[in-house]
Amino acid sequence: MVVELLTFTVAPDDQAEWLVVEERTWSRFLEQQDGFIAKQVWMDRERADQLHCAITWADQRSWDAITADDCARIDAAMGEWFRPCTMRAFDVVRTR
Repeated sequence: MVVELLTFTVAPDDQAEWLVVEERTWSRFLEQQDGFIAKQVWMDRERADQLHCAITWADQRSWDAITADDCARIDAAMGEWFRPCTMRAFDVVRTR
């Protein structure tokens, strides 16, 4: 398994609406992808303007199947709520 960790800067006053739009665009898209396992959204306790999306994939191949065109299309669907993000990748070495 691999985990894709995305960090978004979203003003605290905008987070509720951003989460609604993100859920109906990115989450719905991801749920339809082969190899998608789960997604969590984390609120940063130290930085109120940071939201982290942890997306778990069965393997790197499944994650890599998402094309740049797919990303551009879903990002565009976010409309005014689109926010750029930083991304990190992690390999899962143990689960309980």
